[in-house]
Amino acid sequence: MINKIQNIINKKNKSKIVSLTAYSKNVAKILDKYCDIVLVGDSLANVLYGLNNTHKINLENMIQHTLSVKKGIKKSLLVVDMPKGSYRNLNLAKKNAKLLIRKTKCDAIKIESNKKNFKIIRSLVKHKIPVMGHIGFTPQFKKKFKIQGDTKNEAKKLLKEAKDIEKAGAFSIVLECVNSSASKLITNSLKIPTIGIGSSIHCDGQILVTDDMLGISGFYPKFVKKYLSLDRIIEKAIKKYTRDVKLNRFPSKKNYLNGSK
Repeated sequence: MINKIQNIINKKNKSKIVSLTAYSKNVAKILDKYCDIVLVGDSLANVLYGLNNTHKINLENMIQHTLSVKKGIKKSLLVVDMPKGSYRNLNLAKKNAKLLIRKTKCDAIKIESNKKNFKIIRSLVKHKIPVMGHIGFTPQFKKKFKIQGDTKNEAKKLLKEAKDIEKAGAFSIVLECVNSSASKLITNSLKIPTIGIGSSIHCDGQILVTDDMLGISGFYPKFVKKYLSLDRIIEKAIKKYTRDVKLNRFPSKKNYLNGSK
């Protein structure tokens, strides 16, 4: 039987890979019906904890959210971000990646590239830890947001970086906010799939932060298509609840337990 990792690789040039983020069982259970990959992203720093960046999320945070997400996953490939600082060197990366997989039973981990950690990826893969790469705008290492690969020289550098990650043994690579032409060049040059976020239709698949596309994060850059204004739906329900409580309409007798009067 083809395992989950190989199934993702086999989709290259055949069918688009669908991916979204999840931080809890309830959301993961829904995503699992439709997604090829569910990512427990360190974006939970911004989305759930209201932090300005992803830098203060630690390994224990990632483990706890993954344990919840795992309960909602049956078929999707479950990938987890290694948080900033958890893979500073080879020994630390192996220790923390093994701990993450052992505690959560996730399928793979994701590492952001700093253009130097190819040996870390190679070592993790050698120790049977599947790795998803991440190039372009890498929030753990780049403070200022800008589109990546805008010039031919930058595109060539990104391509080399992607190829080095592929050679190290990664099974796929996230391209974040990479110029359309550069995304096409990289995708067409690799044997492993590319997963785009803000990187055009040329990638082998797409990922978004679920809270962004549902309209509840408050973060809506150009590359996000908001499929729903869930914030308005939630507010409407809460308004109804508030009114019912104040007007003594809730709880009604049908909400009473054990036939209470």
